[in-house]
Amino acid sequence: MKIAITGANSSVGKNLLAQLATLPDLEIIAGVRSKSAFDSLPIAASITPAVISYDDIDGLASVLAGADCVIHLAGILIETKHSNYASANVAATETVVEAAKRSKAKHIIFISVVGASPDSNNAYFRSKGAAEKFVSESNIPSSIIRTPILLGHGSAGTNSLKYAASKGKTKVLGGGNYTMRPLDVDDLNNALTALATKPASGTTTYELVGPETIAYRDLIKLAAEIQNKTVEIGSAPIWLAKIGSAITSMIKGGGMTPTVIDVITMNEAVAVNADAAIGIELTPLRDTLNKILTEKSK
Repeated sequence: MKIAITGANSSVGKNLLAQLATLPDLEIIAGVRSKSAFDSLPIAASITPAVISYDDIDGLASVLAGADCVIHLAGILIETKHSNYASANVAATETVVEAAKRSKAKHIIFISVVGASPDSNNAYFRSKGAAEKFVSESNIPSSIIRTPILLGHGSAGTNSLKYAASKGKTKVLGGGNYTMRPLDVDDLNNALTALATKPASGTTTYELVGPETIAYRDLIKLAAEIQNKTVEIGSAPIWLAKIGSAITSMIKGGGMTPTVIDVITMNEAVAVNADAAIGIELTPLRDTLNKILTEKSK
């Protein structure tokens, strides 16, 4: 079986590659934007790195040729001068879908986000919703996985949590009273592996979140406790942060924006968790924290 992955050098991509490489009878194409990213990828006989461009449908179709499943991981939350939601989240997905059609892929898996909707007032959620629409209307069997904050080696959520928990005192947006459903990256990998290695039909949207709901301030405290530390949590006013980020992002041409602040302070909630439907078991939150807070750099 052949699986092609875009955004393979992301934290999720590298973790997924490492897991897939342990399975027999798999050929894995690891798609990245430049050859310089090859060195960051896990090394295994089953993994073939490939340079891809989201501006070249024919070239991408050539890389995807023969793929039974295409897993599209690439996308951004933080815009820069060189990359925005329209290009990185929407247009790139459209290109992957068209290339998958040309290469006659049998299944597309798209990583989205809890809250995605083409009708959202939030530009990030709207871009993910628009990308989902390209996938669902592709006429290729597809699986859309909406995820929350991800906790795993190298993830942005993990890095932020480690930083906050390492301080004796820290300030977080709104006092960290918004609730989260943190998902272990290994659980996401298990879901991706389960879906990618079995036949698919139609389009299914899965909302896959962690097993526990927790306020961000309590997540920081728990992370500190596991490391035998204590942390005093103060509040940074969200309205003030939005004003500052609006000004700074205009000057810099990207970075933290009011849009991003709305995303990270949203209460993560789903009606039905998809773990049972996908057929995986979720890792208890404390076990995830023990793992990521005690692991050594890879």
